[in-house]
Amino acid sequence: MFSWVKQEQGGRNKEGEMYQTVTEGLQSLYTKKLLPLEETYLFHDFHSPALEAADFQSKPMVLLVGQYSTGKTTFIRYLLEQDFPGMRIGPEPTTDGFIAVMYGENEGVVPGNALVVDPKKPFRKLNAFGNSFLNRFICSQMPNQVLQSISIIDTPGILSGEKQRISRGYDFAEVLRWFGERVDRIILLFDAHKLDISDEFSEAIRALKGQDDKIRVVLNKADQVDTQQLMRVYGALMWSLGKVINTPEVVRVYLGSFWAKPLQNTENRRLFEAESQDLFRDIQSLPRNAALRKLNDLIKRARLAKVHAYIISYLKKEMPSLFGREKKKEELIMRLPEIYTTLQREHHISPGDFPNVTKMQDMLQHYDFSKFPSLKIKLIESVDKMLATKIAVLMAMIRDEESKQPPAMVSGGAFEGSQDGPFGHGYGEGICAGADAEDWIVSRDKHRYDEIFYTLMPINGKITGVNAKKEMMNSRLPNTVLGKIWKLADCDRDGMLDDEEFALAQHLIKIKLEGYELPTELPDHLVPPSHRKNATADALYNHTETRAQETELTPKGKKVSAGFLLLTFRPRRSKSANGRLQ
Repeated sequence: MFSWVKQEQGGRNKEGEMYQTVTEGLQSLYTKKLLPLEETYLFHDFHSPALEAADFQSKPMVLLVGQYSTGKTTFIRYLLEQDFPGMRIGPEPTTDGFIAVMYGENEGVVPGNALVVDPKKPFRKLNAFGNSFLNRFICSQMPNQVLQSISIIDTPGILSGEKQRISRGYDFAEVLRWFGERVDRIILLFDAHKLDISDEFSEAIRALKGQDDKIRVVLNKADQVDTQQLMRVYGALMWSLGKVINTPEVVRVYLGSFWAKPLQNTENRRLFEAESQDLFRDIQSLPRNAALRKLNDLIKRARLAKVHAYIISYLKKEMPSLFGREKKKEELIMRLPEIYTTLQREHHISPGDFPNVTKMQDMLQHYDFSKFPSLKIKLIESVDKMLATKIAVLMAMIRDEESKQPPAMVSGGAFEGSQDGPFGHGYGEGICAGADAEDWIVSRDKHRYDEIFYTLMPINGKITGVNAKKEMMNSRLPNTVLGKIWKLADCDRDGMLDDEEFALAQHLIKIKLEGYELPTELPDHLVPPSHRKNATADALYNHTETRAQETELTPKGKKVSAGFLLLTFRPRRSKSANGRLQ
């Protein structure tokens, strides 16, 4: 799963169990501690199927969700930089099923019914959705470098209207919920010209509730509108999302045009490049954070399983032994919100840990409460102990493994060369401007900075900090930023600035005012020539000096250009041993 999973360094818990990797530890804890509680209280029937080895060992997965023609398939093609088996792209609804794009030595397509019986793939539990779903589910395998680190799940384009939703033949929202619990990142794609959220799309987003930390939003085809329209589109998108995603936090939205064709509107090119790099960094971090994500999901699952056990055992306890069971069952289902409050107070449980009350009431209709198991304290205590002590062991192992191995990153495809070279984001801009120039970039505007410098009453070629502060404060930058600029510009640390240091300070102020970040240390190409240690480098960087044209007088009174002055040397004469001059 990760580049560091194969290491032999393990961790031992207090009971002497040895875990070679975090993945092995998670799988062991789930099987020995949590799974017995889930099986006892029918957790898999009410909430989520049991986890298998492939769920712990699989690569990080990215789930793409969106309405038709928002560019989901094209987005995958953009990341991989090549077509994948089963790919269809068009303005009409083309993807009518789920496609798992995964790594494989041989390129090909595996149909859904064969896919769900493969123990090496994390899709076995999808068998519960029947042939109507499996006939629309395939795995597209190909030898692509990006897929060595992540897998991508493409979903059907979401349509509007009741007819399309019914004709799917399977519970689309439940399938999304299944994937949402197991993937590492959920990307909702929107078209800049199609921001309306249909009923089915709203239902799909609500199915992903509880996975808010995984959700990112991509506003695709943003180059097809100008800046003014883009501001209105962004505002309309946030308003639409606010009605569906009921969280106080604002979801992260990336703007751009995620395909390999020329931009239709280039005035926001710099914004799109910055947004795409942010999205790339977010996806590239998935392998590094996969173990932590699986640990987090296991903890959430354990908390829900505990609450479910309390609910089921409470319903069992309230049931009469002989008569009036059906009436009591209906009463308990109606009183389920009150039961939640009672259990919350009795066991000190957070309200956010309880399952959806309406969904729980609907599912309870199909069960005989008298057959529910009673509360088994040992099972609850075993899960509590796991959460209190053994999870901490795995947390320490994650930090230890990350410190010993370089972080795994997604590479290849669109991620290759996205940061290096002259076309990497930010190359030649801000603090990096002039890095590959022969002259000192500050010298291009130094004549303007010198005019200001000499009005600040320099003494012996330098101005004091007090005088420099008065001028630098005109930028209206905060004192914390100006203090950082001062430390970068005062190269000799004498508390004063000469003309080159002052010019450098003004250049850094300009960079900051243009919206770029300042470095923690001054790059070599910005060091003033007179403060460089290498005299040869000074000559190479400072090409603003001109050849001296002053003239010199020879002893005989002839004028000769200084550039062509010939010097003659008279050898010193000494006497040899025989007294002759040599």
